[in-house]
Amino acid sequence: MHSFLYRLNALLTFSLTILAFICGMASFSDNFNTPSPSVDLKVLNVNWFLKQYGNDEVSLTFSVEADLRSLFTWNTKQIFVFVAAEYETPKNALNQISLWDGIIPSKDNAKFSTQISNKYQFIDQGTNLRGKPFNLTLHWHVMPKTGKMFADKIVMSGYRLPDEYR
Repeated sequence: MHSFLYRLNALLTFSLTILAFICGMASFSDNFNTPSPSVDLKVLNVNWFLKQYGNDEVSLTFSVEADLRSLFTWNTKQIFVFVAAEYETPKNALNQISLWDGIIPSKDNAKFSTQISNKYQFIDQGTNLRGKPFNLTLHWHVMPKTGKMFADKIVMSGYRLPDEYR
């Protein structure tokens, strides 16, 4: 006859094996989801564009209209989203500055429309931003309950900063 501790160990091992299998299946099932999010980012206004302490600084008002409901599955815990300005300078091929971010906790909150000024400062070291073209990019990171995190983005191009400070 086996002891109580031996039986408890066998039960816990079996339970954890089943739990690991179920978590693996939940993670694997996300591979069959083909999300189709829709995003519209627009710069509504350049509030100010100035040179401060030798650096260019910009304040923008922009609108974000997004429908990210297709990113939610039964394995999705939450989605982290952020809007970044992306541009090139002579020193760097890609500069990314986060302007706004948020956490979407449920599918009910995944369709939203908002007009906001940048939450974080849009500052470039030096005076490289005058007349510079830039993109607005909405990035998202899907955080699952189990399995690997998934990230993607949508880029909206065709924006340009003013040629003169204001």
